[in-house]
Amino acid sequence: MKQAVDSTEYQTHQPLLAGHTSRRWLFSACATTFIVALPVFAVFYLALFPDENIWPHLIDTTLPRYLDNTIRLMLGVALITLFIGVSTAWAVTVCEFPGRRFFEWALLLPFAVPAYVIAYVYTDLLDYAGPIQIALRDWFGWNSARDYWFPQIRSLGGATLMIGLVLYPYVYLLSRAAFMEQSPSLFAVSRSLGHSALSTFFRVVLPIARPAIAVGLSLVLMETLNDFGTVDFFAVQTLTAGLFDTWMNLGNLGGAAQIATVMLSFVLVLVTLERYSRRRQKQFSARDNRQPVHRFRLTPGRKALCIIVCAVPVVFGFIIPALVLGYYAVEYFEQSWNTEFFRNTVNSLFLSATAALTTLVIGLTLAYSRRLHDTPGMRVLMRLSSLGYAMPGAVLAVGVIVPMAGFDNWLDGLMEYWFGWNTGLLLSGTTFALVFAYTVRFLAVSAGSVESALQKVTPSMDMAARSLGQGPGGTLIHVHLPILRGTLLTAALVVFVDCMKELPATLILRPFNFDTLATYVYQFASDEMLSRSALPALIIVLAGIVPIILMSRSIGQSRSFN
Repeated sequence: MKQAVDSTEYQTHQPLLAGHTSRRWLFSACATTFIVALPVFAVFYLALFPDENIWPHLIDTTLPRYLDNTIRLMLGVALITLFIGVSTAWAVTVCEFPGRRFFEWALLLPFAVPAYVIAYVYTDLLDYAGPIQIALRDWFGWNSARDYWFPQIRSLGGATLMIGLVLYPYVYLLSRAAFMEQSPSLFAVSRSLGHSALSTFFRVVLPIARPAIAVGLSLVLMETLNDFGTVDFFAVQTLTAGLFDTWMNLGNLGGAAQIATVMLSFVLVLVTLERYSRRRQKQFSARDNRQPVHRFRLTPGRKALCIIVCAVPVVFGFIIPALVLGYYAVEYFEQSWNTEFFRNTVNSLFLSATAALTTLVIGLTLAYSRRLHDTPGMRVLMRLSSLGYAMPGAVLAVGVIVPMAGFDNWLDGLMEYWFGWNTGLLLSGTTFALVFAYTVRFLAVSAGSVESALQKVTPSMDMAARSLGQGPGGTLIHVHLPILRGTLLTAALVVFVDCMKELPATLILRPFNFDTLATYVYQFASDEMLSRSALPALIIVLAGIVPIILMSRSIGQSRSFN
């Protein structure tokens, strides 16, 4: 009731927020959204008006193969992540078994390992010259690969498994949150009607959790589409690999933009399907969804099954890669601990911290502008500003380089004509382009987190601050920022870690002779020198563990269990 009064009061005093200062926030939001959405428009423009149109050639030669491999890769990853994510989320949420508390947060650990890193590790272990096949040949007396059969890790199936092992936490995270929010009375009613626990799961629990699972799966598929390091290392020709080949090897930026539009079409289809799947579903919080849930007491056999189901993805998705990287990092520490490693670490920290701060400031501006002007137009601006998160890194790089290179060429020509100066590259080919690309790609993370947190702050607090003489800026600084401190820190950490792992956009946009930890790892691992890339890869993995622990704690505290 009080919330309804607060909302009415806020709407009644809405004109107070429409002053000159408030319009500045609206103008800032419009300008920011235009700049952030510019790469998307640039990709479509270049695809429609390329300098050299090779689209018919792509259709006749490589594009069908790119599409076939991409679709098969996405379908395989979807199946793996759905099975692991949903089954483990259900086990740790409603079943009582030894190690459950450990698996609640440990199942998120593979999220800290980039897909290309785990691909390098398992190729080193499972390839023909790796320790496992060498041991098998010694034990059984085999002389060559013709004497036995062993799964080929450098294949589409290998890439599918590697990507699935590190992306299932998206589905696990959202599935677990959805299971924890469900009413225990629904489960009790289903059981009283004669349904078994398994039947209740498929008939009641899973349909209710489907929207959350669909969101997690759409994120998984977009990240799969974005992957370059894994598919490149395994020689799987997907759309992302084709974009790199068309641009870097053929030197045709227009053709790369045309492939990028195909990738954006995939993203559009994924988003549309996700929204369509829950178009008729309306869910409301039940009165008893905060009551303690009694977990199942399992038989010894089922306890063992739960332990195996939860342990397998943790062992293969995190523990084995971490142990291998740790071993190589210690064994080859002297070779890795050099000035180049320090320089690349500083580069990664600087870029990631700058991008995290930038996305935080812009995200806060957009979310607070919507709070001041909650209109249909402002909602459209918020959606446009989030387009970058749905764009694969390689596509985003194309969209960033086009307007920046155009501006640099225009300014250079202007200065040459009037003053005889050559300005060179001021935007493209600099760290500014990288920070801009990171900001566009991960702005949705910070803006969405801040917007969600602001919606929980009662509007009466804004009215109280305004009645005490505070403007919109003063209200934000003195009222909202202290409340949002935890949300801002978490969003900044997530963006920081995502920037540390980002590879495709960094490879394309980095300045000459400029490397980050991600590109450093990629270069050494591509040259079959995993030992030299182990230390920087381990740093990337360790950086991702902190936000994982924070996310797990926030979910675990949302509901009590018995």
